Amino acid sequence: MLATPSLIMTAPMRQLSPDARSYYGLLGLLAVIALFGIGAVAYMEHHGHIVTGMNNQIVWGLPHVFAVFLVVAASGALNVASMASVFGKTELKPLAPLSGVLSLALLLGGLIVLLLDLGRPDRLIIAMTHFNFKSIFAWNIFLYSGFVGLVVAYLWTQMEVGMGRYTPMAGMAAFLWRMALTTGTGSIFGFLVARQAYDSALMAPLFVALSLSYGMAVFLLVLIVSCNADSRAIDDGLLSRMARLQVIFIAAALYFVLVYHLTNLYFTKHHGFERFLLLDGGIYTLIFWVGQILLGSVLPMLMLGTKDVGGRRSRLKWASALVILGGFAQMYVTIIGGQAYPLILFPGSQITSSFSDGVINLYSPSLPEWLLGLGGLSVTGLIIALTLKLLPVLPARLDEHAFRDTSLKRPENAS
Repeated sequence: MLATPSLIMTAPMRQLSPDARSYYGLLGLLAVIALFGIGAVAYMEHHGHIVTGMNNQIVWGLPHVFAVFLVVAASGALNVASMASVFGKTELKPLAPLSGVLSLALLLGGLIVLLLDLGRPDRLIIAMTHFNFKSIFAWNIFLYSGFVGLVVAYLWTQMEVGMGRYTPMAGMAAFLWRMALTTGTGSIFGFLVARQAYDSALMAPLFVALSLSYGMAVFLLVLIVSCNADSRAIDDGLLSRMARLQVIFIAAALYFVLVYHLTNLYFTKHHGFERFLLLDGGIYTLIFWVGQILLGSVLPMLMLGTKDVGGRRSRLKWASALVILGGFAQMYVTIIGGQAYPLILFPGSQITSSFSDGVINLYSPSLPEWLLGLGGLSVTGLIIALTLKLLPVLPARLDEHAFRDTSLKRPENAS
């Protein structure tokens, strides 16, 4: 006879049980920010993009920074589930549902910002039924929708009785698809040969490496905050292993950033952009060295490089927050800084027109752009908070005994 509970995991699962006042206060704050984001969309839709800081030279503004970060982090947030199902790290199986939920929430939040920022969201059905397969944007529609479907199926195999035998297969499919998704996102920039900042095949593996770091940072931050709100212990050994893994991810991302810039410095046609970004770019140079490299990469690696990091939960939390901050800095430099550098229309020739040719393009994000980007983050937060409260996706125990207790293992035949 089948067991009456419909959700059985390798360890008992439960919903989040935080203090009611703080939880509903957080929900209210996120809802208010989301409403301001909707108001910003209506304002920009009515008045046009002239009310934003975007112009004919910089057509992807601050909302794209938020959107691309969320999409890239969505792929990496599936790290833990992939390690559990694909790479056999059984101690991480209780955390796999949370990993899948975070990846879905991040992707949906990023796609909402993209949809509302590009203009004419009412024509979405046309964009989803008429494709130009010479465009990388058309490919990404399939990558995004396929990722959502595969992760939902992956979660189903983890949480439904009798479906556990399909979890490795679903996990492998989701893992391969997430790699394709992040490759497609990076290729959006890598295929733009007209821009000196983007014309590189290294963009695809760079975004894959960035996704590992960003996604793990978001996962660790949500895990620690939720366990703090629930007064739940976390095994120090588990935190230490995940911290060491995060150091590897940050180092890998930093390595690809270094290779990308060294490759550009090797080719003469990219020297102008590299000098602009690394030395003479003003705010972009400052954001690159201070935000992306120092705060987003070097400092987190130093914070997580100690052996006792597992016992210092707050250090891991702040290091994850710095990685996320560095991720936004990276996306700002890549997206905005890449457009700020002028197009080279006639290589080797001097441009004498007065139509912003050959000059650094100016950009200052407006309030509606900030509200739209923050609104996307709020939607992501709402999805996460509601899911943790309504569905049992958190393990009941994460202390040092949880992973050694054989009674927590799932029986072969539930009865």
